[in-house]
This record gives sequence, C-alpha cells and structure tokens, in this order.
Amino acid sequence: MTDTGLTLRERKKLRTRRALVEEALRLFTERGFGEATLDEVVAAVEVSQRTFFRYFSSKEDVALAPEKELWAAYVVEMERLPPPAEGSPLPRFEEVLFTAVAGMADGWERRFLVSRALCDRTPTLVAHSLRHCAEVTDRVVALAGRRSRGDELRIRLTLELMLAAWRWAMHQWSAEAAASSAAAPGGADREALYARMREAFAALPGVVALVTERG
Repeated sequence: MTDTGLTLRERKKLRTRRALVEEALRLFTERGFGEATLDEVVAAVEVSQRTFFRYFSSKEDVALAPEKELWAAYVVEMERLPPPAEGSPLPRFEEVLFTAVAGMADGWERRFLVSRALCDRTPTLVAHSLRHCAEVTDRVVALAGRRSRGDELRIRLTLELMLAAWRWAMHQWSAEAAASSAAAPGGADREALYARMREAFAALPGVVALVTERG
C-alpha cells in the first residue's frame, strides 16, 4: 500500500496505521506477544485505543498486518484484471502475486519478516494466520471460478500448489535475510524474495507434469 495519489488526510491516516504496526511489532518482539499490552502499543504512538480499533480489530490483526496487506492487495488485483484466457489459472495466480509484492510500500519487506518471525514462535498467531489464509483462498477461488467459469476443484488445487511454492520461497528468503542481518543489520531485500519466488514457480510445471504422468 503506497501513498501515491493520496490526500493529506489519507496520508496522515496511513502514517498512523504504519506507526501502530511498527510499534506493535517492536513491542511484541521485545516483550513477547502475550506480555506486551495494547495500552503500551497505543501509548508508544500517542493515540487512543479507540483510534487503534479504527485500523485493527485485535492484537493478532496488527501483528499480522504486513501479511494481510499483501493478500488484500492480491485480492484487489485479482478483481481488477480481466478474466484469463482458457487454460491453467496458475500463470495468472503467479503474476498477481508478483504484482502484489511489487505494490507494497517501502519497508514492507522488513515489517513482513519481523511479523513472520513473531508468528513462527507464537501459536495464537499461527492459528490466526492459517484462518486468514483459508479465508483468502476461499475468496480467490470463488472469484476465479466466477470469472473463468472453471472447475472449482481444479482452481482450488492450482491455487494451493502456488501457495505451497510461495511458502517455500518465503521461508528460504526469511532464513537468508536472518543470516544476512546477523552479519549486517538491515538484510531484508525484496529482490531476493523475487528470486526465490521465480525459483519456486519455475518448479511447478514439472510437478504438474509428474502428477499427470502418474495419473
């Protein structure tokens, strides 16, 4: 989510939202998700809890904000594009994910990595993330099915295959960024994420062919 073309009021709201995410991630990382309170988050940004709840529904929501921003952009892009040509929806799913990642604001990759690291060690966030992923999957499958008149099962399995490749790319990128940051802080690199995504997606046709042969 970039601030290009936004009004002054909209830019101020976006800055407040980002500040809440930054401070929440800092406090949750330093003190633990269960130990850091919502009062501490809003105090750090100097806003009220009422203001917080204009942007987020819960501590889990703000902790996973970078992930949710990405998938919200993914759904918007899926809605914006015309129906794909006949054939597998896989290329469209991949194209839209690249577009969504590219459209994230400056600094998103750093916030995303902090959020994922926090999620990986916090069971309540893992459950929230999985539930959100299931909701997004259902929305994308429904949208793709309506627009392409494709078979729902085929669309869902194709999307799940792409998401498996995304998770591999994300985990590889996260590990590499953590190693890089240990040597030189600030190792989050979106280009490195693109490279891992291309590597993962390039393997998918071979996987599909293997399944087809066995079928």
